[in-house]
Amino acid sequence: MIQYDFSEEMPEDQAKNDADSTSESFPPLVDDAIVLTGPTASGKSSVAMALAKRIDAEIISLDSIAVYRGMDIGTAKPSPEDCQRISHHLLDVVDPTEDFSVACYLREAHRTVREIRRRGRGVIFVGGTPMFLKGVLRGFDPGPPADWEFREAVESDIRQHGIEALRRRLEQVDPLAAHRIDPNDTRRMIRALEVARSTGVPISHRQTQFDQAKDASDCNVFALAWPRPNLHARINKRVDRMFQFGLVDEVRGLLRDHGSLSRTASQAVGYREVLQWLDEAFPRDELVERVAAHTRQLARRQETWFRSFQEIRSVNVREPMDADAIAESIAKMLTPSQRTSATPN
Repeated sequence: MIQYDFSEEMPEDQAKNDADSTSESFPPLVDDAIVLTGPTASGKSSVAMALAKRIDAEIISLDSIAVYRGMDIGTAKPSPEDCQRISHHLLDVVDPTEDFSVACYLREAHRTVREIRRRGRGVIFVGGTPMFLKGVLRGFDPGPPADWEFREAVESDIRQHGIEALRRRLEQVDPLAAHRIDPNDTRRMIRALEVARSTGVPISHRQTQFDQAKDASDCNVFALAWPRPNLHARINKRVDRMFQFGLVDEVRGLLRDHGSLSRTASQAVGYREVLQWLDEAFPRDELVERVAAHTRQLARRQETWFRSFQEIRSVNVREPMDADAIAESIAKMLTPSQRTSATPN
């Protein structure tokens, strides 16, 4: 079984003070905004544009990779023309050499919402990154900073002993977190161990205040839902377009300009596979298929996450997609506080 020495932690008072000094809790934003989510390639951006025009709103990206400058094709960022028509925020925030945490995102999101509201306009969050979405819906306690040395040690142990040993260790340290976290989600299990080791407080105890969900009828959170075959077809088409528009050259340019990418940026679906292809030079057709397969897997994981949020109302979509009609149907479902401005301009 994997063993980590929790006996040599910093003293309890010091751990608490250090955690408090580095933590900044963020309240939910769900009362101040409309949220439009859905799996990758579901058409969120076009619907959001139509809805923003209808209710005089600005768009805040809810995408953990679109924050990176130069990562445009693989993230399907809105075009400059789209950004001129409707104001978009939290795109191109940092260089791809930097990490951009959930806490970084929420800090910027809260600031941006305040600015948009001061202009008297509505706010629409648009995207599909689950942890960003959870922070917007329920708030977030970031906990202590990442301990990369500890994470690398745990990852080394996983390679030697397997993921089940990691899970058994988490069950000893934080049984509630072990119960809640998917048994294959190594990243979240490592983070739970890291928080317990750094603060002396199980992550499940720190996060209880952020587990409270509003009823779907009391908020404006919508997810586009496609039949699986249609969504897969849309994903395959998007991946083909990404390569036609120059994804490989975009990655080459990022490496030329920056040398390497951050952990988060280099693991993004589409970019990760191209980086591997540049190193290993396997057939290009295999590269395209890997990206498509991994994108379909990402969509399934996103859909699983969305089902766990009781705040979300599903909006069924079929081909041919009519973004204006979908936006109109969403506008009719808005709560009174958001509906006051939901009239065509």
